Amino acid sequence: MTVPATDFRAVSAACFTSVLVVAASVLVVVGGGARRGGPGRERVVPDDIDSTPARGKVGTDVDRETLTVRLDDDSRAYSFAAVQGTTYDGRTYTVYAGTSLEDEQAAVDQVTRVMLIGLPFLLVVVAGVTWPVTRRALRPVEGIRAEMSEITASGDLSRRVPEPDSHDEIARLAATTNETLTALEQSVERQHRFVADASHELRSPIASLRTQLEVAVAHSELLDVEEVLQDVVRLQHLAADLLLLARLDAGEHPAGGMVDLGTLVRQELAERSATDRITPGITVSDVPLEVSGSRGQLARVLGNLLDNAQRHATSTVGVELCAEGTDAVLTVTDDGPGVPETDRARIFERFVRLDEARTRDDGGAGLGLAIARDVVEHHGGTLTARQSPGGGAAFEARLPRAT
Repeated sequence: MTVPATDFRAVSAACFTSVLVVAASVLVVVGGGARRGGPGRERVVPDDIDSTPARGKVGTDVDRETLTVRLDDDSRAYSFAAVQGTTYDGRTYTVYAGTSLEDEQAAVDQVTRVMLIGLPFLLVVVAGVTWPVTRRALRPVEGIRAEMSEITASGDLSRRVPEPDSHDEIARLAATTNETLTALEQSVERQHRFVADASHELRSPIASLRTQLEVAVAHSELLDVEEVLQDVVRLQHLAADLLLLARLDAGEHPAGGMVDLGTLVRQELAERSATDRITPGITVSDVPLEVSGSRGQLARVLGNLLDNAQRHATSTVGVELCAEGTDAVLTVTDDGPGVPETDRARIFERFVRLDEARTRDDGGAGLGLAIARDVVEHHGGTLTARQSPGGGAAFEARLPRAT
């Protein structure tokens, strides 16, 4: 069925408020009717409806398409919709309805003009508000940066950056920065004390050795070779201790080998039996106790604890090795004066010797317990001091057992 051009124009003029009903499956507009793409080309709208409705029903599938319709010399965009319906006598009709998009296009054009005019002004307003707000928000960051720059230039680690009262991310950044500065200041202070103490400990044997050598130059018969040898040995031990501490401070990880603590304890005590003042009592668990780490460093821990016990014990030194849960526990005890409770943490600091230890010290530099604690901690364990059952000191090293 072909719709005459006059009929199509009548419907178009009414903005398609009327409905065209045709019996054919396509709508063909000819003459002055709907055309797309310019003159000379006919527009055929195919029936894209997937299925034919049942008798007495209207299809639910709607085919939509936007076309440019030319009426005489005027071209306008229309939106068309097509739906099918079947009469009770079995005849199927396609209903086409369309409406002009002129109002929609006019609204889009108006919004575009408003945006082109108002957007630059809006950007200026946003920039004018954002700039001072951002500067004010970042002012504490600038204060932190300026203070850090002055701290770096002056080297004064006692200074701190300002902490704003905003309780936000910037305040937390300032607090963390101050904590970092505190840790750095303490680290530098420990390093300075370490250098000063090491220099002091090295000065005495070096001065003694120099004096004896100067005397030997003038009077060789007065040279005490044994005393010179003791000073040299003391210097050697001190240098070895300082080197080990430097390696531990540098973050050197212990070797990953397996160490049988029971065998280690027995061998170390056997090697010391000829030189120890007091023969230690030993109690070793029958359960194999293996840990992961460096055998040499763990032997150094046991040796330092035994040296400390031999130096302070009256008549008894004990060594006990047992298992507690997932830990291997090594305990060295003595019946000496013990360690006061207030000094049980300080005694593990470097170059720290209690007053009583200074009077009975046989050449130690106050590094033995500090080295033992650092080595145990590098092996993932802990070293603590407490009172022994006999009233003396007990040093307990806990190391995680190998799985």
